[in-house]
Amino acid sequence: MAHTDAAVAACDPGCAAHTAPRAQLSELAQHMLSQTSKHEGAPAVLMLADGTAFFGRACGARGTATGEVCFNTSVEGYFEVLTDPSYAGQIVTMTYPQIGNYGVDLADTQVASGAPGELAGNVRPPLRALVVRDLCRTPSNWRSTMSLPEYLDERGIVGIEGVDTRALVRHLRETGAQKGIVSTEVLDLAELRVQLDAAPELVGQNLVETVSCREAHAYDPGRVPQGHAFAEAPAAPARHRVVVYDCGVKRGILEGLRRAGCELTVVPWDTPAADVLARRPDGVFLSNGPGDPEAATKTYEQVRSLLGEMPVFGICLGHQMMSLAAGARMEKLKYGHRGGNHPVMNLITHRVEITAQNHGFNLVFPSLGELVPELSGGVSEHPVSADGTVATADLRFWAERGIAPVVANERFGRIRLTHVNLNDGTAEGIQFLDIPAFSVQYHPEASPGPTDAHYLFTAFTRLMDGDPDYLDINIARDRLAGWEFAAA
Repeated sequence: MAHTDAAVAACDPGCAAHTAPRAQLSELAQHMLSQTSKHEGAPAVLMLADGTAFFGRACGARGTATGEVCFNTSVEGYFEVLTDPSYAGQIVTMTYPQIGNYGVDLADTQVASGAPGELAGNVRPPLRALVVRDLCRTPSNWRSTMSLPEYLDERGIVGIEGVDTRALVRHLRETGAQKGIVSTEVLDLAELRVQLDAAPELVGQNLVETVSCREAHAYDPGRVPQGHAFAEAPAAPARHRVVVYDCGVKRGILEGLRRAGCELTVVPWDTPAADVLARRPDGVFLSNGPGDPEAATKTYEQVRSLLGEMPVFGICLGHQMMSLAAGARMEKLKYGHRGGNHPVMNLITHRVEITAQNHGFNLVFPSLGELVPELSGGVSEHPVSADGTVATADLRFWAERGIAPVVANERFGRIRLTHVNLNDGTAEGIQFLDIPAFSVQYHPEASPGPTDAHYLFTAFTRLMDGDPDYLDINIARDRLAGWEFAAA
């Protein structure tokens, strides 16, 4: 039965262990599968850049796909993960063993429609391929309209199941995220190696332009799916006009802003700052998005001109755009943060938020400037890592001391570290003290994920109202704002 699971090897692609027959099911396995709802699946293979190969079965569209192989630790919300534009250019591995149990409802798609009247559920997901242990073909859920394998096949997304995802994730944690190739049509690893070597690396690619809208448009509140009415409260009356830079914005984020009382105009990723200022908005929002932040030069150059002119709020890639505009440096994380269970400390309120995250790059906080001792608990030097550098220092240093440190930035004055990841001590949020602007690295919405960070949409409206303490919010009270579970 070894062939029903993923066969794993790390030898040279030309050796006998890497020949195509290892991807074939045994006669016994074929017979067993034929008696189940799965039936027999075509062979498929995943190969990593370091030569490690995982064999399994096709579970989506037939074809070949290349991209950076990463993993997501969420136990639910697989459809929202699949349709998150931040996964453009990536092959996503789900760590939860069975995916697809509750099927698919197109109303849950996170691709934000880029034109009036366009059904976002019909848009092809931005990821390159999906890797799972087991894909359910017989979902059970009153809202489901199709199975996940049907969805993948219809949208042209290559999928592979039967992979030992535990072994794959452990490998990626040790070696780091890397380029890979998934194929249901080419099983010869030497041939796959040629195709993989020719594929571009994620670093340096501008993937933002592939997922952004093409022209400015209003986000119509009428687009909120009726299937969500059982849980969502009516949106607050619109009282702030906000321009959203679409770098691959998730629909759930747009709805979070709308529920907080924002009237939204969505613009392309490279919209000139002068065009945004001409609209005279009350604030600007910088969205999430995929890939290397330094490749989105046209965005952070505009952000540099917008900071200080009006309130600005950025999340994920938007947070990175603000950091780059301030002259900061980015680092590529070894395997990134992707999942719905990442603990983050708010250094202002000293509360811990369980957050949804999806990024592979991160702000090097000390690169924003030198510490201001009188605003940093008397600390005058940035903490250092074991190798004596500040670039990879563990920022849980500040969480342990209950201090939100402040640096002096050459371009925009004082900037405070507001949020720290409690898993690895990386920066998760900053606040500009001399201009109205703040940002977080995680996704403050529940598609999928917890609702702890919903307060950030409220904080943005408070910033636009001129409240100096806009981030000082009781998240325990705010986390359920906008939901009507008691009315179900």
